Amino acid sequence: MSLPAPTIVIFDMDGTTVRHLNPRLLGVMEFLDDAVFKISRLWNWIFNRKGQGPLVLEKPTEPVKPPKSIIVHRAIHKLRRKPVELLVEPCPGIYSVLSFLKSHKIPMALVSNGLGKGYGDDIVQKFGLDEYFPVTIFREDIRKSKPNPEPILLALAHIKDPLSPDDVIWYIGDRHKDVVAVQNAEKVLPCKIVPLAYGINAAVAVVEKGYGPNHILMTYQDLRDMLGELLDS
Repeated sequence: MSLPAPTIVIFDMDGTTVRHLNPRLLGVMEFLDDAVFKISRLWNWIFNRKGQGPLVLEKPTEPVKPPKSIIVHRAIHKLRRKPVELLVEPCPGIYSVLSFLKSHKIPMALVSNGLGKGYGDDIVQKFGLDEYFPVTIFREDIRKSKPNPEPILLALAHIKDPLSPDDVIWYIGDRHKDVVAVQNAEKVLPCKIVPLAYGINAAVAVVEKGYGPNHILMTYQDLRDMLGELLDS
């Protein structure tokens, strides 16, 4: 059974749009990012709200200040002290997919749990990704990171508001939390959202969550061929 043709496509960044030249670094960075974010949220719940109220806050009614944990994330990224081109490279075949989607006027967004300043923004500029991603969501833009759906929902709010029931969103990620984030977003969206796994970690999650094998990407050439069949027809 083929997937429905997308009207919007959202990409994760690390491990999905770009890959680390040292794969171990990606794992360490994601572990530290997730750990610091969870600890800071618990700290705020215990000491700022005195253990009262839900651990996960509702959407604010007015702008909020960036969490103090941002300082820690900046410190983590400063440890590398290397230009981004010495750390990451575009995933093979990604430009073919991005160019094809752009030629068909499919809106795209890039979302990441990582920092924009000093890292994500540099990647977008260095590799010309701003040509394809007018919308980028990084750690500074959110209060709750994936697997919370906030990054996805915020990206969609910038792309199209309101969404229609006919919209179909594809979300492409390489981690278990990306698949869970899609499931969480599905609970509040008025339209269909489809997870696509690029990488083993996300592929395992896709199988665990009951999605079919057509939700797993082996290469971006496979995705390009799939899109060609759906959009060119």
